[in-house]
Amino acid sequence: MSEPIVIPPAMGTVEPTAASDAPEPVPTTEAVQATATTQPAEPVAEAAPAEPAPLVGIAAAVDGPVWARPATSVVSADSADPPDPMEPPVQLREPIVELEHVGRTYHLGHVDVPALIDATLTVRRGEFVAIVGPSGSGKSTLMNIIGCLDRATSGLYRLAGTPISTLSDDELARVRSRTIGFVFQSYNLLPRTSALENVATPLMYQGVGRRERHERAAATLVRLGLGDRLNHVPTELSGGQQQRVAIARALVTDPALILADEPTGNLDSHSGAEVMNILHELHASGRTIVLITHDAKVASAAPRHALIADGLLTLPDEAVAA
Repeated sequence: MSEPIVIPPAMGTVEPTAASDAPEPVPTTEAVQATATTQPAEPVAEAAPAEPAPLVGIAAAVDGPVWARPATSVVSADSADPPDPMEPPVQLREPIVELEHVGRTYHLGHVDVPALIDATLTVRRGEFVAIVGPSGSGKSTLMNIIGCLDRATSGLYRLAGTPISTLSDDELARVRSRTIGFVFQSYNLLPRTSALENVATPLMYQGVGRRERHERAAATLVRLGLGDRLNHVPTELSGGQQQRVAIARALVTDPALILADEPTGNLDSHSGAEVMNILHELHASGRTIVLITHDAKVASAAPRHALIADGLLTLPDEAVAA
């Protein structure tokens, strides 16, 4: 049986250690999407991670890792531990994503193409929201705006209370790297780089020292069942393992928001179920997750849904409740 999953609880952003006094480098959009192919200058050295902690939360209710269940089994949101009586209800928690009448229009020659029209959405801390739409619906545009990879042309977007339109490109890059953990459909791992270094890379942009980067990256990989794959490059990993590395990379900075863009799109049904189980574990531990997908079955795993079509965002759950 593989190592048990232990998802670390959501915490605040980790600031650079005192050992690193150099100015913090600014990650570019290209770096965020991990498309670089250069090999790190320093050789990869496998860290010796500590033993994972005992199973907690919903993982404790099953025999072994959550993804050891049949591929058709997805952890139910109502199987999580009872809510903490000291924790305010979702409706009273602080917003992480606030979109108010947001639009995005692309100017193509003499033609204006509206890709997103008057979108309004609030995602509060600890929520798991799926945004569902077909190809060409505007969901990628919405994902890019939420992920600070693009800017709205109208409306207001606040990320963890920060109005995005007021930020310079450098400030936006820093907010993005510290606040959002990305999980992409195509994994976007550095191709000739070990799993350990792939996961540690976002910490480099936060000025975290090499030793601490490797310790934190190794601990996160171990907790996702990849302790024996630390020094494997992506071509030595299965699709499901590569996506787990991508999830570890998203978690290692302890972000306020996990933004998952079609995370099961390149996976078979069993590996896709594993990834969804991990997302449920993260949600149960208090993480805020926005899932972008075209697949209604995948979206059904989230407790809350938004639909997008022809650039228009609707919230059917809220409409029914009203």
